[in-house]
Amino acid sequence: MVTLTDIDIIQLLRKNNLNQDTLQEDVVRKLRETGLRVATAESCTGGLISERITRVSGSSEVFDCGVCSYANAIKSKVLGVSEETLSILGAVSAETAIQMAEGVKKLSGADIAVSTTGIAGPTGGTAEKPVGLVYLGVCTKEKAYAVRLMLGGVNVLNSRAYIRRLASDAALFTVLSECYSK
Repeated sequence: MVTLTDIDIIQLLRKNNLNQDTLQEDVVRKLRETGLRVATAESCTGGLISERITRVSGSSEVFDCGVCSYANAIKSKVLGVSEETLSILGAVSAETAIQMAEGVKKLSGADIAVSTTGIAGPTGGTAEKPVGLVYLGVCTKEKAYAVRLMLGGVNVLNSRAYIRRLASDAALFTVLSECYSK
């Protein structure tokens, strides 16, 4: 599984000439150009990815739905995340992220589904699952996978806003990358 840090995400955006503040506009434009639709399932980002996409005029042509599934019961009931996965591996796991993405794809019929689950802080972290650990799930017709994000940088004092923003940047960048791979 690929692991990206906050620095990695910032460098990926710069390398691809993408601006954090306009990334959602690039995503909506590319989805429109390719005729693809996207859906989100969010836990630690609390709807931020959906908000950023729907902030763009014309997003209704490409955005199917967003499920904010903060509670495990919603992850299970609405998105179909296995109770076994939640009880054994926990909500913050690659498997949960993948199942969330698969569930929202099935629910919406979107071409690309993306999910986030993690620990945005500033509290709630453990040695095994520190603040800033986020799993990004992706599901398309061809594949489903997870990316581990380690966003709890020392310089940002585990800022909740910083972690949520970078997780949403990573999700939007991944959707954009999936558009280019079609």
